[in-house]
Amino acid sequence: MNHFFNILRYAKPYKSFAIGHIISNVFFALFGALSFIALIPMLDILFEKKDKIEPIVKPIYKGIGSLKDFYKDYLAYQVNLYAENDPQKALLLVVGLIISLFLLKNIFGYLANYFMVFLRNGVVRDLRNAVYKKTVELPLSYFSEQKKGDIMARVTNDVSTLQYSMLPVLELIAREPLMIIFTIIMMLIISLKLTVFVFIFIPLSGIIISKIGKSLKRKSDRVQSEQGVILSTLEETLTGLRIIKGFNAEYKFDTKFRESTHRFYNFSNKLLNRQNLASPTSEFLGILVISILLWYGGQLVLVDKSLDGSSFIAYMGLAYNIMVPAKAISRGLYNIKQGNAAAERIQEIIDTPNPLKDKEDAITKISFDSQIEFKNISFKYLDEFVLKDFSLTIPKGKTVALVGQSGSGKSTITNLITRFYHVNKGEILIDGININDITTSSLRSQLGIVTQDAILFNDSIKNNLKLGNDNATDDEIIEALKIANAWEFVKDLPETIETNIGDSGNKLSGGQKQRLSIARAVLKSPPIMVLDEATSALDTESERSVQVALENMMKNRTSIVIAHRLSTIQNADQIVVLNKGEIVEQGKHNELIAKKGVYQKLVDMQSFE
Repeated sequence: MNHFFNILRYAKPYKSFAIGHIISNVFFALFGALSFIALIPMLDILFEKKDKIEPIVKPIYKGIGSLKDFYKDYLAYQVNLYAENDPQKALLLVVGLIISLFLLKNIFGYLANYFMVFLRNGVVRDLRNAVYKKTVELPLSYFSEQKKGDIMARVTNDVSTLQYSMLPVLELIAREPLMIIFTIIMMLIISLKLTVFVFIFIPLSGIIISKIGKSLKRKSDRVQSEQGVILSTLEETLTGLRIIKGFNAEYKFDTKFRESTHRFYNFSNKLLNRQNLASPTSEFLGILVISILLWYGGQLVLVDKSLDGSSFIAYMGLAYNIMVPAKAISRGLYNIKQGNAAAERIQEIIDTPNPLKDKEDAITKISFDSQIEFKNISFKYLDEFVLKDFSLTIPKGKTVALVGQSGSGKSTITNLITRFYHVNKGEILIDGININDITTSSLRSQLGIVTQDAILFNDSIKNNLKLGNDNATDDEIIEALKIANAWEFVKDLPETIETNIGDSGNKLSGGQKQRLSIARAVLKSPPIMVLDEATSALDTESERSVQVALENMMKNRTSIVIAHRLSTIQNADQIVVLNKGEIVEQGKHNELIAKKGVYQKLVDMQSFE
């Protein structure tokens, strides 16, 4: 239930709709109960004995103990007054009263549902937005431990599960308890004995129903977790389809998917069959209570004579009326148990602490003035340090290249300068300020990033480039494309910069995608450029032209360049050679060649490629 109340927090912005819903339900429940009470005078008229002639006088209220008789006599007096002792007119008048009460009940029922639509859909929207916002905010380290498919399942399936299981319970919170309260009041007015007898049996049936639903949360949790596995397998299959086909692994992945769907099939069967047991069980128990009520009520009418027939029939209608909301509440408790698992999985993301969250007094940095300094930093992703006491100073306007074998820690430096991860030891300073004291947004606004994998989105070229500069004009976009040597192919596309490039830019070649990602960084025009293997996907011809463009662009910027192809960084102001997370050499290209050390070996190895 705790998770249910957590979800209710999202209903606060919609309290006006909630108030409208509650007020409408008050009248819905009131008119619903009164509509059954109105049956009593109609039944009296229908079954009145012809030889029973008594003058009808205005009744006098004698206290709450005689409230039922006062109500009956007063209604009969008013009916007789307007019907002028004509039974047909009286019957027509009572039928009109019943129709009016049911009409009012249903009007307020519609209004209650009308207000609830806005509340429910608003909660779903805000909940989905909150999960997505937190997903975007969480650090990359969180997602390295999670399956993408499971995250997708939480944002989509789990929220949908809440929408159709837990959130409909919001409709029951006011309506069904009010229906029960008003109905009980009317039942007590008609017969105190009969009502006490009813409430001996209702709790017993409630205990039986609750025992059936105890395992629903566990079963629902297994179903939702397996949905995450299915989505994860599907996402991996679509991403790696080329490799799956190339290695003839279709059967392996098909088997994995079938095993997951089979588990989902078994879990779903158990869950749904347990849910399906709820309705017939509660209905049978309801009929059992009604049957016992018929027997005991019949004794009161025929033997005890403490209850008249018309009141007993109306009472039976009220008793059935109380069963409907009781069943709805029972069903709602089942739904809460089912939705609780989904709510728990959603809340797990929302409540995950963000270690990279900005400090309350974080500085908004709007310029880069002097230097970047890596000061004795050490970092590890898991157990083993990939950087050890790394220190480096990069003056403004200089280009520093990081080289070394795979796993030497080059890309880790770009992850740390961008604050995708926090350093374990030491600090990174920009203009003497620790980057942990700068707002993440203002830090990253100083950086232009081009990654080894060209990450593009299913949108137009124009919108992909405008990610870093939303106010860029078409001319500025074209200029950035020219600098990145991308305009030569973009100008020949059907809609030039308005052309959609498909999912992950798959309508383009690898080299074209990389040039667009370079153009995106150029358009942002930041003071610091971080190029992580920026030219690795380009062919030799494109690489040369893009390299010239990058060098021109970097003249007025501070640049951190990670390069696999050492020919692309020969003009760097400083080359830093890494090995197992430590600096082993640094200097200009010619200086390092003259040392005939690690850098010379790397150059020699590439000369044979």
